[in-house]
Amino acid sequence: MSPHDRVLFDRSRLRGVVGVVGVLGTLVAINLTANLAQLPYREWIVPLAVLMMVVVVKARGMHWAELGLSVRHMPRGLAYGLAATVAVAVVVTAGCLIPATSPFFLSERYSDLRMAVFSALVLIPLMTVLPEEFAFRGVLQGALERTFGTTGVFVIGSLAFGLWHVTSSLGLTAGNAGLAEVLGTGPVGQLAGIGLAVTATSVAGAGFIWIRRRSRSLLAPIGLHWAFNAVGALAAALTWRALAG
Repeated sequence: MSPHDRVLFDRSRLRGVVGVVGVLGTLVAINLTANLAQLPYREWIVPLAVLMMVVVVKARGMHWAELGLSVRHMPRGLAYGLAATVAVAVVVTAGCLIPATSPFFLSERYSDLRMAVFSALVLIPLMTVLPEEFAFRGVLQGALERTFGTTGVFVIGSLAFGLWHVTSSLGLTAGNAGLAEVLGTGPVGQLAGIGLAVTATSVAGAGFIWIRRRSRSLLAPIGLHWAFNAVGALAAALTWRALAG
């Protein structure tokens, strides 16, 4: 590589790093604002802010394929997403039927079946799955792929996704019967719950990154992510109903 080419390469890499830092900083700001600021209609902050992120990076030259939105790869992404949904449904169903694991599905948030169905079909897709997938497997992964190798994409992408869930996991053990029994509901239990949530979502993030890369489509991690959250919500409601007799 000539000195001139080296300078161009270094400048390109620097721009890529700055872009990744900008995306990460934006995600931190969105997360803190949505979860900690007492603003009206704050549930709309994440979806609308992520939509603006997509518009900005697209205007700055990121291609549809980099965002996982290439029409050519959508059939493959849909196939992966459907397969992942079926697999998750089987695993979650088994977990509900096993006495040792069924208490971990007892989330008070989904104790009402009608609310669980509404969450699974409306709230979870619109307020959680689509914004997070567009943000992390779309914008962030697109930026990471430009600058970092496979290891960087997985490490940074999955860790960022795990840390994203710190604020939303506050009070996690208090609202889950299984976790409360194992970890307790005191300060130590709360910290352990946050650590568990970050670890679990980091691992899940790595899985979402893998299926996004494998399928080259955002539809695949969207399907897998929805399956984890929505099937889990329905499982929680059905488990509560079964206990109620």
